[in-house]
Amino acid sequence: MNKKFSMVFQELKVPISADEIIEAVKKMKKSDREAFVEDLLAILLLSIYRALKKQGQTTRQAKQNPTKGFLEKEL
Repeated sequence: MNKKFSMVFQELKVPISADEIIEAVKKMKKSDREAFVEDLLAILLLSIYRALKKQGQTTRQAKQNPTKGFLEKEL
């Protein structure tokens, strides 16, 4: 039986400065730092994908021109 899983993300606001994050990352072991960066990139890519999908672009259209309409609306 195939089950579809849906990930639900909830926004969490934490009052922390960029400098504090940078210092914490610098103190991490290399393997932990690499995992953190991979997770951060995954979240960024997911955010971009969702924004493009929300604007009605198909995956093929997004791959051909990922910024079409997306950045233009923001500017």
